[in-house]
Amino acid sequence: MAATRLMPTDIGDDLIELTRAICDKTLRPQVDDVEARAATEEVFPREVFRTLGRAGLLSLPYPEELGGGGQPYEVYLQVVEEIASAWAAVAVGVSVHSLTAYAVHTYGTPEQQAALLPDMLSGETLGAYALSEPLAGSDIGAMTTRATPDGDDWRIRGRKAWISHAGHADYYTTFARTSDDGGRGVSCFVVPADAEGLSFGTPERKMGLHGDTVREVIFENVPVAGDRQVGDLGRGVPMALAGLDAGRLGIAAVATGLGQAALDVAARYASEREQFGRTIASNQGLAFLLADMEAAVTSARATYLHAARLRDAGRAFGKEAAVAKLVATDAAMRVTTEAIQVLGGAGFTQDFPVERYFREAKVTQIFEGTNQIQRLVISRQLLAGL
Repeated sequence: MAATRLMPTDIGDDLIELTRAICDKTLRPQVDDVEARAATEEVFPREVFRTLGRAGLLSLPYPEELGGGGQPYEVYLQVVEEIASAWAAVAVGVSVHSLTAYAVHTYGTPEQQAALLPDMLSGETLGAYALSEPLAGSDIGAMTTRATPDGDDWRIRGRKAWISHAGHADYYTTFARTSDDGGRGVSCFVVPADAEGLSFGTPERKMGLHGDTVREVIFENVPVAGDRQVGDLGRGVPMALAGLDAGRLGIAAVATGLGQAALDVAARYASEREQFGRTIASNQGLAFLLADMEAAVTSARATYLHAARLRDAGRAFGKEAAVAKLVATDAAMRVTTEAIQVLGGAGFTQDFPVERYFREAKVTQIFEGTNQIQRLVISRQLLAGL
């Protein structure tokens, strides 16, 4: 069953209908097969991203004059949620791709925007976001990947970890240390995928989101042109943190879509499964469980929409983005767990997708900042305002 959407424009309604049609025609028919195969072999749904890109769904929150869709963030996030309800790994990829263009759009010079954004937002290319490292996850300032000057250009050495699309992306929005000045010593670069010296580790063996290839990106004296260093030198950490505020909303939307999908399966099953001469949904204990699941999903959606509307209005939204990420991902974990309970033994099998939703929901509490980090962000901002 489709969740009720609140759209600020008729175009938003049309985009949701287009997204649902693509999900039904392209994503749902292959998600089970690809996710199962990708668990044991490297399978990446690159054509799915091309389909979404050609439909204009990979560039929605960016201005039309730069090649984007010119849509409010709340519309974009509801599209991400819709995709997640069909295929969470692809929805994560859409969120990651959007994040990769953020630095150039927000901090790039007009010349860089003109040179880089048309390809980034064309729908034909796919980006990766190279920020985390093996020993620098939540602590961005601890990164050791280093960019050193090479005349007017740069050379990058180091390793990035947990990078979605690694080996399949067309470019890597990369953060590297350019000085030892603590938090002011990191800068941003856009590295082409065909750069000499760029290589990749073995794909991580994950418990879920198998269609989202994740692995190390290895920089071995990789040359980067000087005009691909984005923003002020040494200001990469605040750039990355500002981008993560928006990225957290993408993950909140993904988690909400997962929760909605699990709720839909559970409600349908409870309405059809009979025990003792009646459907199990007619038992108050189970009906109340479904009601709590609905309340959790609806609350998650409300939190990310609230943060998105603040962003669209040009107001501060960092704390609200952290709240949305925390609430939505915790809700996804709870709702997918309860969905398995509703289905009983059937929910523990691969005959129904709720076991996959459960495995996929877990990582939403971890990436784009763990939920413990979200609590730290929320508490600091809350107490700073007293």
